[in-house]
Amino acid sequence: MLFVLCAHFSVAIIAPILFSRWGRSAFYALAAIPGISFIWLLAQYENVFSDTLSSPSLDVDWIPVLDLNLSFRMDQLAWIMSLLVLGVGALVLAYCARYFKSNDLGLGGFGAQLLAFAGVMFGLVTADNLVLLFVFWELTTILSYLLIGYARTRIAARRAALQALIVTTFGGLAMLVGMIMVGEGAGTYSISEVLAKAPELMAATGSARTILDIGIALLLVGAVTKSALIPFHFWLPGAMAAPTPVSAYLHAAAMVKAGIYLIARLAPGFAQTEFWQPMIVVLGLGTMLLGGWRALRQFDLKLILAYGTVSQLGFITLVVGLGGQEAAMAGLAMVLAHGLFKAALFLVVGIIDHQSGTRDIRELSGVFKSAPMLGIVALIGAASMAGLPPMAGFVAKEGIFQAFIASAQYGPAGPAVGWTVLVGMVLGSILTFAYSARFMWGGFSTKSKGMATVFKPVGWLFLAAPALLSVLTLAYAVVPQIVEGWIKPYSDLFPAYDPHGMHLLLWHGFTPALGLSAIVVAGGLALFFLRTKVEAAQGRIHAPVDFERAYRQSIVALDMAAIWVTGRTQRGSLFFYLAVILSTAMGSVLAVLFLTEQNWTRNVYFIDPGSPFQIIAGIAIVVGAISAARASKRFMAVLMVSVTGYGIALIFALQGAPDLALTQMLVETIILVAFVLAMRQLPPGLLERKSAGSHRGIRLLLGIVFGATMVIVAIVAMGSRIHEPVSLQLPELAYLGGGGLNVVNVTLVDIRAWDTFGEISVLAIAATGVASLIFVRGRGNRLPRAETVATGSIGKLQVDASQAALKVAKRFGQSESNPWLVAGRTLAPERRSIIIEVVTRLVFHSIIVLSIYLLIAGHNGTGGGFAGGLVAGLALTIRYLAGGRFELAEATRISAGTLLGVGLALAALTGVGALFFGGEVFQSAIISFDLPIFGHVKFVTSTLFDIGVYLVVVGLVVDVLRSLGSEIDQHEEDGTGSNELIEDDEPLEVGR
Repeated sequence: MLFVLCAHFSVAIIAPILFSRWGRSAFYALAAIPGISFIWLLAQYENVFSDTLSSPSLDVDWIPVLDLNLSFRMDQLAWIMSLLVLGVGALVLAYCARYFKSNDLGLGGFGAQLLAFAGVMFGLVTADNLVLLFVFWELTTILSYLLIGYARTRIAARRAALQALIVTTFGGLAMLVGMIMVGEGAGTYSISEVLAKAPELMAATGSARTILDIGIALLLVGAVTKSALIPFHFWLPGAMAAPTPVSAYLHAAAMVKAGIYLIARLAPGFAQTEFWQPMIVVLGLGTMLLGGWRALRQFDLKLILAYGTVSQLGFITLVVGLGGQEAAMAGLAMVLAHGLFKAALFLVVGIIDHQSGTRDIRELSGVFKSAPMLGIVALIGAASMAGLPPMAGFVAKEGIFQAFIASAQYGPAGPAVGWTVLVGMVLGSILTFAYSARFMWGGFSTKSKGMATVFKPVGWLFLAAPALLSVLTLAYAVVPQIVEGWIKPYSDLFPAYDPHGMHLLLWHGFTPALGLSAIVVAGGLALFFLRTKVEAAQGRIHAPVDFERAYRQSIVALDMAAIWVTGRTQRGSLFFYLAVILSTAMGSVLAVLFLTEQNWTRNVYFIDPGSPFQIIAGIAIVVGAISAARASKRFMAVLMVSVTGYGIALIFALQGAPDLALTQMLVETIILVAFVLAMRQLPPGLLERKSAGSHRGIRLLLGIVFGATMVIVAIVAMGSRIHEPVSLQLPELAYLGGGGLNVVNVTLVDIRAWDTFGEISVLAIAATGVASLIFVRGRGNRLPRAETVATGSIGKLQVDASQAALKVAKRFGQSESNPWLVAGRTLAPERRSIIIEVVTRLVFHSIIVLSIYLLIAGHNGTGGGFAGGLVAGLALTIRYLAGGRFELAEATRISAGTLLGVGLALAALTGVGALFFGGEVFQSAIISFDLPIFGHVKFVTSTLFDIGVYLVVVGLVVDVLRSLGSEIDQHEEDGTGSNELIEDDEPLEVGR
């Protein structure tokens, strides 16, 4: 199973490369992944269904303390659902190779997302941990959002994608709460163990049983939203804005079946909880009738199928959730049949739209004559959807009628409820037959003389996928005993209500179920032939509740509430923001201090007697803070803030924390540079507000009280300790477990590597945010090379500069054939500083070597990837300050985005790599070996993680320099016209 998951995700990552080389034919390569996985799945049949052999399973520790494991289990239900996920997925991906055009944009990303979705669905149906199932559940939500919104330039697609995202995410969050309630009540999050404990949980009374009932109901809310049951059904027809292959896979065979799967998974243990039957019966039956009724008034073939899907999802939910052995058998039989015929019909619609340019049944005419093979394929699918023999849909529907007749006679719900539900199902089946006939008539019949649709010939490769699904529909009906054998181990988990037993057969004889099928056919034909009157009646009957309109009104109300709250909280006043934040922080802390009994530490001192230099550092911090508050110039304020930072770095150093001191000093320097670069676009002076004086006393009071509060918190925290600090064990843990002597660095890259990975991810996001605010062009666009820029053209002043400065600059810069800096000569003479250029040329390489030393030595001494990356960033900063934006371009041939991406990827691969050797995520290994010159070497794999941190930090600094430095420089130069590029045919004249 791990191989299947890794294969899907790995190929999805490289999919854009495949499409760039092979075009749309790359879909065949992608289809091979679920295709091969499908063959593997068939090979597991004996293991899954054997009474003696063990089913395939995988269990990897994730967060054992919280009972969260990467647990996968392939039982009979998961195997059946995987047939649809992998089989239909392979066919849909192959179909895409002929559905899309070679010049369609974004095929690489689309193919990657569709393949990844197949892998995610496989993970969802095989997950044996509630939290792991939720992770895959939400991944399907995100991927469906991306796939529905494939046509990003169409507002309808974007709105439909966002609507589906909001609705299904709401259900997912409700489901998460339910999972926590059920998991905590059962004492485990393992799905198999929760189901094994179901009788014990169901026997509980009082609050424990109430929590269980509410938890299961919340889980059903997640299933209802994912499977588009009322009142959330409207997102599925809206999602038809997606490409047809997406509709065929996600909205017919795969994603919408996730809710059905969850209900089927929980039904053996929890079908008798308090809210199960009311929710299943009311929502399932209501959705079946509403979806079928709405399908009869649609003119778009895709929308007919969409509302039909909504109707049948309610139908299947009602059957699977009933809880009896017969219903379980028939319900899963319908799940398979529906996946086959509905996916085939959606693919047929895609062909019609692709070959004729329309899906409107009022414009289509004579398609069956133009494409008879396509018509036959559609006829098989529509007949199965209508429940006609000899089709899979007929076999499943006969079983459903038989199951509900038995439930009405012998089931625990009683005859009144049982027969009422059965009548409702017959009415829903009549609607299903009617819209199936409407689909065939609207898509393939000849409407009137002289009306004919121009229809291009359909190639066999294009028709292969729906044709194969139709063949499987027929084969299913011919040998339903095979499908029954697949389902029986699952259905045996339920009590049997029919004393005569039930089997999946094409012909049961003259039974009550067959009589109900005849009523369905007669009623469906009547509705179809009276379609004009039915449409007129539907136009006069208005729904009492429009759920989609209610959703939109809710979103509008939420937006208005957000605007109201924002307008009263985001007032543009820094004083107001800080006052609220600090007052809340102080109020909550002081309330705890005064309302609870606290232990105050007796060992309180303000200055360490052994470090008198702390007095100097403290004075510098206080002076810097006061000066920053009173500064009238922006630069002076920033400089004084940096003084406080450097003072804190000094205190770290005096307290024996060289790593913290080094990092603090480097961070302060980088921040100072970033502030100075950004301030070029701001006026130099700080404008005093007229009302500032009225708040000065309050600001002073807030500052003093907040500082005093934090001091008190620190004193109380030190006095409240009841155990030995964990830091006392860190040195030994760092050396024995992490293989390093530097506790700080080993903690960052090994002991708490998860935290560090999250932090560098935030750095990458921050860098991207800064770049997105500044860059007007693409972020990856590089500056022209220095040799294409005229000498002395960058930053040329409009006024005459000092003649002495010009002579010195020309003498020591432009007249040289080998300038001190590669791109230094591009700066205007009055912009250059020969001293800075010389110093930069002398120290740059030394600083880079120092950064690499800090990276390598950080595991055992002061340094590390973060400090080394900051030092390398400072070296690049010096290059930029000395030579300008073209010098920065020469110094950073690799883009910031590439550095960030490679750094994150290296850190992630380091974490995942341990899994392939039987370890845990981010577990490091110590490798010892001898080299001829270097002698004995001890290498720790967490060093690779540290290299990733190094690259991310360098990428962040480069992004800041390019955003706040180079890009702003170019904007200023473009505004003054000082950037004079040399034409291709103009020779470069050094010293011109």
